[in-house]
Amino acid sequence: MVARGLRALRAAAAGRGRGGRRGLSTRPARAPAADYQDAIRTLNSLQTNASFLEQLRRERPDPRAQLEAMRGFLERSGLQGSHGVADLQVEDLDGLNIIHVTGTKGKGSACAFTERILRGYGLKTGFYSSPHLVQVRERIRINGQPLSKELFSKYFWLVYNRLEETKDAAQASMPAYFRFLTIMAFHVFLQEKVDLAVLEVGIGGAYDCTNIIRTPVVCGVSSLGIDHTSILGDTVEKIAWQKGGIFKPGVPAFTVPQPERPLEVLRDRARELGCPLYVCPELDAFEAGSQALELGLAGGHQRSNAALALQLARTWLQRRGYEAGPEVLPEVPLSTELLAQPSVPLAPVFRPSDAMIQGLRDTEWLGRTQVLPHGAVTWYLDGAHTTSSVQACVRWFRQAALSHDKPQDGSEVRVLLFNATGDRDTAALLKLLLPCHFDYAVFCPNFTELSVTGSADQQNFTVTLENALTRCLENQKTWGRLLEEKGGQETPWLSPPRQVGGLLEPAPLRGGGAALLLVPPAERPLNSPSLVFPCLSHALQWIAQGRDPHLPAPPPKGGAHPQPVASSGAVLLQEAAAIHVLVTGSLHLVGGVLKLLDPSLSQ
Repeated sequence: MVARGLRALRAAAAGRGRGGRRGLSTRPARAPAADYQDAIRTLNSLQTNASFLEQLRRERPDPRAQLEAMRGFLERSGLQGSHGVADLQVEDLDGLNIIHVTGTKGKGSACAFTERILRGYGLKTGFYSSPHLVQVRERIRINGQPLSKELFSKYFWLVYNRLEETKDAAQASMPAYFRFLTIMAFHVFLQEKVDLAVLEVGIGGAYDCTNIIRTPVVCGVSSLGIDHTSILGDTVEKIAWQKGGIFKPGVPAFTVPQPERPLEVLRDRARELGCPLYVCPELDAFEAGSQALELGLAGGHQRSNAALALQLARTWLQRRGYEAGPEVLPEVPLSTELLAQPSVPLAPVFRPSDAMIQGLRDTEWLGRTQVLPHGAVTWYLDGAHTTSSVQACVRWFRQAALSHDKPQDGSEVRVLLFNATGDRDTAALLKLLLPCHFDYAVFCPNFTELSVTGSADQQNFTVTLENALTRCLENQKTWGRLLEEKGGQETPWLSPPRQVGGLLEPAPLRGGGAALLLVPPAERPLNSPSLVFPCLSHALQWIAQGRDPHLPAPPPKGGAHPQPVASSGAVLLQEAAAIHVLVTGSLHLVGGVLKLLDPSLSQ
């Protein structure tokens, strides 16, 4: 039954997967004048497909060899100089004045704070981050702005053609997707002559391809937790060892406060690598005797990221000979939590400069604790995907949702839109979301449409359609079980979904299309108000019920969903005075939602 339904959906989405994918592509070089979409499609051919990725996980290749291969790709990519093209050496990256940041959660936000602060000093900044939300060029930024389509195409073909020209039979001609973008980012930052580059680690640290750099100006570690266990290890201590791999001899490093054991691992790694390591004081210490610091990113958990950014920015300014301006404050009282961590010295507390205060206030970082009010529907977007980040997300959402004026008639509906990828423990994440008291839970893959051939930026070959849908069905089943364990049906007026003869039940849409509503082939009906959709556009249409002006209305009454939960829920959503939707579990999910809610991000 499941296989038959999946085959039906695959047929509907056939355009999505055309063109088989091998482990890596060896396409011929293309002309530099080729347009942006052509560059993105060629870049996508460098993605490792799902089966090849699974093979790599089983074989566990030597990560040190992978890092050495990265150096080879960098050299082959060449560097245009006054005397022609020369090999690009790792030493050439020293001139980028790099700030290197790792961590499990918050590293992207810490980087965003840091970049915005230093841009306020009149410096030309480069910023490399991952993943992207809507367009790939978001990953490489100059002065806070994503690389233009013209510059992206220019540097993509420059690097791609150079690697094609220098290939030989003894080695792969092209690096995989993330490695290629990392090399391309180095080229962009060198040739655009940035004053500094903020570099966010992809996964881990020690063997991440960004770690080919030799002498960053300063390093940072955001909050540590459990994530990417198949690559980094299954304990926070093993993960801390990987993260501490970015430390360099004589290069100062800063970490936010960590639990005792991972902090000890970071301390030992710092000593082993000859790196001076400091713990960041809490942001409260910087506010002593002065006005509270205002942050551009919402949520109490952003305060530790902002404190890390202050240390990174100040140290960069001092080490590069710029006048930072902040005054060191003597005798600042410290919290007992920090006093209990004597193994790593505390970083100094100083009075933030006006540029630092303004930078923290002006920081923007889409998809993280972001609120989009669209008429009766308010969207709360946060790409949290670890237990600690989901806990922070729940605190933020409950506070943000409560801050809205309650409808006088009390008709407020809360909806969860969730997906998770990789090796994450989705049951643990979903359990943390229960206190939000959602009226509905909607599960959906990260695909914006059934066919994404028109959106190359959103293509992802690292997961199969079958796996993505199966996981959504498992998440739905887990959610129902969690609700039962918590005390049974929380909204007893809802009819349970009836069992159907197949996995998919279509509901007619305008234009002759079909919204495919998935229901699990359970042994008994689920006792929870939850739904699974095959793509985000259909999920958002059902949630918004025509009440978000940025989304098309759902089908007319004659095309009502045959499932009781969907049809009764549609009535409730249509009549509610306010709809609050939390989108979380995956940054890729948040990116797909943003693409649909804000079309300007795709321009």
